[in-house]
Amino acid sequence: MKKLLLLTAIAGVFAFSNVSAQNVKGPKLGVGADFAIPMGSLSDGYKFGFGGSLLFQTPIAPKLNFTASAGYLNFVGKNDVQYISFNSNGIVIQTGKNPNAGAVPVKVGVRYFIADKFYAGGEVGAAFLTGDGAATAFAYSPNIGFELPLANKNAIDLGVKYEGWSKDSSIGFFGLRVAYNFGL
Repeated sequence: MKKLLLLTAIAGVFAFSNVSAQNVKGPKLGVGADFAIPMGSLSDGYKFGFGGSLLFQTPIAPKLNFTASAGYLNFVGKNDVQYISFNSNGIVIQTGKNPNAGAVPVKVGVRYFIADKFYAGGEVGAAFLTGDGAATAFAYSPNIGFELPLANKNAIDLGVKYEGWSKDSSIGFFGLRVAYNFGL
């Protein structure tokens, strides 16, 4: 029994080291969960954000991937704050629970693999704000992360970023993305 356990452990170590040594090559599609911590003026009215996203990436040079992403973020409003709403009479300033706000960020960019599994990148695009007063803002997002290769060209992707949205003024948040990448 001890020999079987030892052989299983040794086989597991070799299997894991072989998977870890693989470098996930080729195009990938990632499905992820996103979490946001509002910064600056955005934190005045919102507690946190959450949502989901899709990220496609494909190699364009050694260690360099092109990325295209789209997703949805919902920001949860704080209680007892002043907020601006829009109605048929124009802009109204109210006090109470700030309503939740949604956004659909759509971006393109690059991801450079600094080391075998570690990357740094950046994306630019647009954030389409939903709900009352819907608008479109310029979006930019520098990021860093780690891809843990799995079997069959798949990987776990853990990334952090700062994302800013600019229109008449700028707002931003720190984000965390946990995703599963499918090798295509």
